Amino acid sequence: MPGAVDMTDDGPLARIDGAVVAWVKETAAHARRVASVCVGAHLLAAAGLLDGKTATTHWSTAAQLAADHPSVTVDPDPIFVRTDRGRLWTGAGISACLDLALALVAEDLGEQAALTVARQLVMYLKRQGGQSQFSVPLSRPAGRRDIDELRLWITDHLDEDLSAGALAARMCLSERHFARVFKQETGTGPAAYVEAARIEVARRLLETTDCPLGQVAAAAGLGSAETLHRAFRRQLATTPAAYRRRFRTQAV
Repeated sequence: MPGAVDMTDDGPLARIDGAVVAWVKETAAHARRVASVCVGAHLLAAAGLLDGKTATTHWSTAAQLAADHPSVTVDPDPIFVRTDRGRLWTGAGISACLDLALALVAEDLGEQAALTVARQLVMYLKRQGGQSQFSVPLSRPAGRRDIDELRLWITDHLDEDLSAGALAARMCLSERHFARVFKQETGTGPAAYVEAARIEVARRLLETTDCPLGQVAAAAGLGSAETLHRAFRRQLATTPAAYRRRFRTQAV
């Protein structure tokens, strides 16, 4: 079930069509499985299908979904959520719903079939549902072009000295002024941003390779397996090994 939004001065607002909601309510009663795409979760919620359940939607309308339907537990982070013993699925943005569709294929036909379809679609990775909607470089666009350029540079140089002092020098700013500007533009401090960017690289390596943790840590610029472990605990409340067990995608 897809959805639609109306653009307002306060941002996108999910559109609720009474006739569509009535159709969803009637049709869902006879369906083996119901899934929403992006803001389509608002229609499922309006039809009462998500009451007492956890759901996700596009991050830009998650607050609206939670406010309009307090009986729904809205999690704005995952790319998709499976609930009601696999009968109800809600997805985030459009690209995330490709992952949701692949998960449906895997449930019906097996993991190998889903990975074959992913390769046919030229998808870089078949992601699991618990992963985040956000990538670090795109999570919050900066108003200043030089800060956006710095963030892209950081992504390409994660194994270098990315201390606040080094980054400030690169920007030709004092360390104090740089830290203030960076946080104002990105919503986080330089050190926290760099750690999150390094963890994102480590996550991709854990998902797609069997590299030892020390090698993953070095490639992500985290130095050692111990530092990798501490960073995962701090940022994701899990361990690298546990993350790999949950999200490892076997090669086709």
